[in-house]
Amino acid sequence: MTKTENSQAATTLQPGVGLFRRLFAIFYDCFLLLAILFVVSGIATALNQGMAVEPGNTLYPLMVFLIFSLSYLYFAWFWMHGGQSLGMKTWQIQLRSVEQNHIDWKIVAIRFVTAIFSWGLGGLGYLWSFYDKQNRCWHDISSKTILVDLRKS
Repeated sequence: MTKTENSQAATTLQPGVGLFRRLFAIFYDCFLLLAILFVVSGIATALNQGMAVEPGNTLYPLMVFLIFSLSYLYFAWFWMHGGQSLGMKTWQIQLRSVEQNHIDWKIVAIRFVTAIFSWGLGGLGYLWSFYDKQNRCWHDISSKTILVDLRKS
């Protein structure tokens, strides 16, 4: 067995991170992401003659697209460069692919979109981690990834 196959087997067999550590990392990342989106909203308000960009405004579809895109890029960049967002670094959690050596755009896109559904369905995708033997959520399963607790490595 090669070193890569050995590390993949270890990643597959070791239990993932529990739900509460995930939620704490998400909470931390939300503060950072909200700071970025706050700046973007301020710029959009300035461009809209000091008025908030609300539904019905011509800038609204662009604003929704921008917020979604920035949120995706925030997580995508961190996941593809080391497997850790800032919240994940704080809580010593790392994202790893079960099948590949690296996280690519396809894995990130699948994970991000599925995570939205995991939240949107009343958090059921996250609660699934209580039933999975490796503590995986729906977005972990669909993207073939796992969160690893670096304290145990």
